[in-house]
Amino acid sequence: MINTIINKSTQFINQDWLDIDNLQQISTHTLDLTLSETTRHRINSCRDFLDQKLNSSDCLFYGINTGFGFLQNVAIDKTQIAQLQYNLLQSHACGIGDEVQHEIVKWMLFLKIQSLSYGHSGVQEQTVQRLIDFYNYNITPVVYTQGSLGASGDLSPLSHLALPLIGLGEVNFNGKKRVAKEVLDQFGWQAIELQSKEGIALINGTQFMAAYGIYGLLKAQKLLKLADLIAAISIDAFDASLEPFHPKIHEIRPHKGQVETAKIICKHLTNSQIINQTKTQVQDPYSFRCIPQVHGASKDSIDFVSKTFLQEINAVTDNPTIFPEEDLILSGGNFHGQPLAIAFDLMSMAMAEIGSISERRTYQLLSGQRGLPLFLVKNSGLNSGLMVPQYTAAGIVSENKQLCTPACIDSIVSSNGQEDHVSMGANAATKSLRVLINVERILAIELLTATQALAFRRPLKSSEIVEKVYEKFRLKVTFNESDRLLHTDIKSAVEFLRNINLPVL
Repeated sequence: MINTIINKSTQFINQDWLDIDNLQQISTHTLDLTLSETTRHRINSCRDFLDQKLNSSDCLFYGINTGFGFLQNVAIDKTQIAQLQYNLLQSHACGIGDEVQHEIVKWMLFLKIQSLSYGHSGVQEQTVQRLIDFYNYNITPVVYTQGSLGASGDLSPLSHLALPLIGLGEVNFNGKKRVAKEVLDQFGWQAIELQSKEGIALINGTQFMAAYGIYGLLKAQKLLKLADLIAAISIDAFDASLEPFHPKIHEIRPHKGQVETAKIICKHLTNSQIINQTKTQVQDPYSFRCIPQVHGASKDSIDFVSKTFLQEINAVTDNPTIFPEEDLILSGGNFHGQPLAIAFDLMSMAMAEIGSISERRTYQLLSGQRGLPLFLVKNSGLNSGLMVPQYTAAGIVSENKQLCTPACIDSIVSSNGQEDHVSMGANAATKSLRVLINVERILAIELLTATQALAFRRPLKSSEIVEKVYEKFRLKVTFNESDRLLHTDIKSAVEFLRNINLPVL
């Protein structure tokens, strides 16, 4: 992993465990990578072992001197082994659809480097180094969202990731899409001459899914924090009670996420004048009263997802795998994306629920209860106020329900029956990101609504934390006096959430 610091911009790749803190640091993409000496030794030792094995044996090793998939029993002449790997990248680059966004391709590069660095893949050091060069110089291969079954590795997207190594395909560089060969020439780099097994090592793996996983996990964790914060604003805006967040309630049903959420909400509302005033209602709607139980369940689910993704990115997922010290070359199924597919589907459902309960709070704030004006606007009737942002949120919530249909329970036979059960983890990955983006928009609409409602509680003030967020948000979106173009306000609210610095709060 990235670990030992040389200076502010250069860090080593080694075999230490990658954790969330490491990923947060890497997510800035401001660090240059370099291989540690130990990692270089592991890569080269594995490569030397493979060369010796092939030179001294006529045994067939899947994907090294045989065809692929259903063609596993077709032996390849030693003189054609390099051509076999070259053909593999071309024939498997069948991606289509939208281009994968830059940040996720950067994660794909990093995670492929990481996986190859463990010394069980048989690649050349120069192959790994070229991937590092792409990462360090911000050269991102053009990869497409559709084409992977999430089982034999992410074959198609990883083929597109690897094509520029051999001078094929396209890359994004300096804000432009360019032919890969042109960029190689610009840097004075020769195309890599692939050796035995290198093609299959590059494309057998889960780095497309895993990259979406890490990108989505970091986004989900931020959204969970935002959901608690925005819910706290809504609680005061609706003049709801803090009683359901009392620690004694949660001590007798101590799910970790539930207990944590109740504590966070209480902290966010410390010393609020609004929360401390006498309440007239006996109970609040579930969307307020059950925030600890709903948000908490999602947090507990994301904890499971986090463990799964962290295990995956610290693993070797290509096939076959090489164990030089044990004199073994083993063919297995570490490329199968089922653990990730299940985790993606769970993440989608857990985060969709965050959006669902958020939209319900928005609805309640607009309902004209608790002394608030209908649709949170003066002269309602002449003005529609914030009526229709709730429609938008409701439509997005419904879309999330459709996106949460599990992908992991689907399978389509491929490769003439040889690959007869696939995970569809790549589909689970891409739709999970759509869910997360949707949740961000739903929360932005709740924030827009809650801050509008909070203004009607003046002169009473909320807590220091809530008031700080309110003031910052008002610099981006002013109080709504009368009807105006709300699309602009919603976009500004989304941008505010993307850029808010949560630790400062």
